[in-house]
Amino acid sequence: MIILDKKQKYSYWEDIETARAILSAGRYLYVVFMCQQPIEKLVKGLYVLFCEEEPPRTHSISMVFKKIIEFQPDIFEDLEAYRKKREQYGSFFVKLLAYYIAERYPSYKEKLSQTVDRQEATEVLTTTEEVFKWLLSLKQYAPE
Repeated sequence: MIILDKKQKYSYWEDIETARAILSAGRYLYVVFMCQQPIEKLVKGLYVLFCEEEPPRTHSISMVFKKIIEFQPDIFEDLEAYRKKREQYGSFFVKLLAYYIAERYPSYKEKLSQTVDRQEATEVLTTTEEVFKWLLSLKQYAPE
């Protein structure tokens, strides 16, 4: 069993590259599923960095963010800017959760696969990359 320290847990990801590769293959539903994974992992990595404990067992990105602020309310220098950004991406986090759940349950998967086309998959991947960069920037506020 490999044990990662908190810095390694924060840094461990590769799913965005996988999503890019799957987009090229035309597997659009899998693209949006793979976009959820790096965001969830990174938010949980932030939780480990800031709270110094294992993150909650949930796929709700918004809930994990909320718990970070509850645990350390003064963590970000500009809390209002952080909250605005989190609100800006809140509906995207909900969308990612829906894609993640749909992939795991066949009845949802069939319905959703009819609505996720190349354009939607590309937009989700682009937003994922944008959100990922923002999340990476939050590391600067982590306690030493």
